[in-house]
Amino acid sequence: MLQAFLTKRFVAVASLAALLATPMTFGAAAGTWTVRLRATYVETANKSDAFTALATNFAADSVEVESKFIPELDIAYWITPNFCTELVLTVPQRHEVSLKGVGRLGTFKHLPPTLMAQYHFSPDAAFQPYIGAGLNLTLISKVKLAVANVPLDLENSSLGVALQAGFDYKLTEKTYLNFDLKRVVIRSDVLAGGARLTEAKLDPWLISVGYGWRF
Repeated sequence: MLQAFLTKRFVAVASLAALLATPMTFGAAAGTWTVRLRATYVETANKSDAFTALATNFAADSVEVESKFIPELDIAYWITPNFCTELVLTVPQRHEVSLKGVGRLGTFKHLPPTLMAQYHFSPDAAFQPYIGAGLNLTLISKVKLAVANVPLDLENSSLGVALQAGFDYKLTEKTYLNFDLKRVVIRSDVLAGGARLTEAKLDPWLISVGYGWRF
């Protein structure tokens, strides 16, 4: 399954981060800024609690939120050659929602800025692996969901942990390629008439490839 595959790859990337380094002058001095543009695939977990609605019992994991590609902008500030903070940004994203056995429920938008603290294992290497951890704040808006003409709603926000592993690879003194893998906790109650039906657990994997500049 894709989730198991990604979990194994996340562990593998994090392990490489602790082991691999190639001596070269590549480290970022304190006070340095870096910017990355990434193409990111959001793979949602599609987990939810079992619930009853419209006199029908729906099994666990019946709520499905589409996976999709999104653009990503990342801005990092280096505190030391090994430590930096990274702000992960995108534009509001529209997602389709469906319910097994029923079909399409509608759409919602979310804006998921994430703040990470990163540790880079080999700041003086061409191959520069890192790991990170932080917090994600997802803002949910423009909810247009309904089942059998009954409007549904979502919570306005979700706050959750984010974990990260990846690497930069030097192309020139100021540019590099980037591969990044994140797991983010994003969850929201699904509401009907103000009453909770279930909790949708998106908990996506974010798989990214990008290009970076260091200033």
